[in-house]
Amino acid sequence: MTTQFSTTTTPARFLLLGDSHAAPIGRAAKAAGIAFSGGPIGSGRDFNAGFLELRADDVAFRDTEAQAYYQGFLDELGVAALGQLDVPVISTFGFNVHTFATTENWQLYRSADGDFPPGFLTSRLFDGIVRVMARDALAFYRHAGELGLRVLAVLPPQRVPAMADPQVFLAAQDTMVRALTALGVELVDLRARVTDASGFQRPELCEANDPIHGNLAFGRLILTELLDRGL
Repeated sequence: MTTQFSTTTTPARFLLLGDSHAAPIGRAAKAAGIAFSGGPIGSGRDFNAGFLELRADDVAFRDTEAQAYYQGFLDELGVAALGQLDVPVISTFGFNVHTFATTENWQLYRSADGDFPPGFLTSRLFDGIVRVMARDALAFYRHAGELGLRVLAVLPPQRVPAMADPQVFLAAQDTMVRALTALGVELVDLRARVTDASGFQRPELCEANDPIHGNLAFGRLILTELLDRGL
């Protein structure tokens, strides 16, 4: 899901970069008349590892279409490189954790009874595996911070498709939260506000006929949080 959002009449308040989880944020901002530039530039699985080249004051996406979207956003903002931005960056990179949690990826680590060994999902081994899976996403956030930008990462809808393991989803998400906190990235974490007793996303905040995404109401909650933080 890639959607180019455009704001050309008033100065943009932030740059939105991410996967399809960025779409509800963009739709909410557009509906509210909040000026911004950006939007989804590809599928979440494409923004974990091997998608990025770091440059002195910029980044380059290896995928031609993603790079074209990104360059268009910078042009719209009137800058030539990421490091020249004077607005915050909002991103969903690295939080398509349902792909990390694909059940078959973790069969090797299960015991004969099908369960994970005690402590595995909080172990250094698990943490290290997830960080390797998300290495370019983490590199993006690290580099943006080193360029002096205000960077906010948005946690995903708390939804786990059938092909993924809910335990791994939650544990991998916690790994990403720890990694980004250590990098000084601000986290937009609405888990306590969007989940029910099951620990997962409330139905009214889920995109209809879709096992993964949040809907416009979810995007509005994120936008409200961003505005409350001064964006």
